[in-house]
Amino acid sequence: MQLLDTSGLSCPLPVLKAKKALKALGEGDVLTVIATDPASYIDFEHYCHISGNALEKYSEQDGVFTYIIRKSARP
Repeated sequence: MQLLDTSGLSCPLPVLKAKKALKALGEGDVLTVIATDPASYIDFEHYCHISGNALEKYSEQDGVFTYIIRKSARP
């Protein structure tokens, strides 16, 4: 599992940084992303849908959003 903290970054930077981090991971590996942008849920949901990666879990606590993304086999 890899952790990526994108706190303080606004759309689209959290997703772009996650996309770059996922490229370095192998199939089935997990990336945990921390974000503070309230619009990040829409961005991550859309990105995972079009990329084929799985948004396995999403949570929010006190304005901090956590995303658990599993890399798919799809390029």
